[in-house]
Amino acid sequence: MRQENARILSHEGIAQETYRLVLHCPQIAHAAQPGQFVHVLCGTKPLRRPISICRAEGDALTLVYGVRGEGTAWLSERVPGEELNLLGALGQGFPAPASDAPILLVGGGIGTPPLLDCAHRFAAPFDAILGFRSATQVILEDEYRAVCGAVAVCTEDGSHGTKGFVTAPMQEWLAQKKYAAVYACGPTPMLQAVAGLAKELGVPCFVSLEERMACGVGACLTCVVKIRVSGAEDYLRVCKNGPVFHAEEVVWA
Repeated sequence: MRQENARILSHEGIAQETYRLVLHCPQIAHAAQPGQFVHVLCGTKPLRRPISICRAEGDALTLVYGVRGEGTAWLSERVPGEELNLLGALGQGFPAPASDAPILLVGGGIGTPPLLDCAHRFAAPFDAILGFRSATQVILEDEYRAVCGAVAVCTEDGSHGTKGFVTAPMQEWLAQKKYAAVYACGPTPMLQAVAGLAKELGVPCFVSLEERMACGVGACLTCVVKIRVSGAEDYLRVCKNGPVFHAEEVVWA
């Protein structure tokens, strides 16, 4: 874990209440692994905000985040040239593929950014299914199409792509193509549905869990979730032991 003052290189809105922030952050960028996150100090707020890493490339770190409260609202007003204090890279990311068999990425809403780095940095081929509520919230579609073999976009209201949820194309694709694993990130109900479908079809599934965090380094136990460890249930910290877990280990509420 490193603490670094990162200079803002660019900052732009890319969808409704959603922003892309590119930082000059060499120490964290070079250490980051796909699926990890950073803890961002937002002004005078005592608690940092956890934001998943979308891309780590050279000395640059790209974060894509949604405005969810006062901290991220403050962050959305920052401009190029300013500095932000970051802790990172934190947590356990997605496992590197063990073979050259394809991986299926399944992202929902603001859970789509951390999966993009997998397709850029792992050697295996990737396909992607991205789900959003409406066209106004669709993000990173072009970026996924540039690095993935096949990409499907779903919106709940049908305003962009296919109407419905990510599980419909997922079921079809898993039946037609042999994937080595599914990597997923998004709202908990989506992750539970994705995990259930992957288990039903016999495909290993890894999920990045979204939980509220305070310290981000495993000290405060705010973000604990119930996980099966060696056949017994226990509580593990999303910030320290995750955010990525094997889906069959997660005890879904």
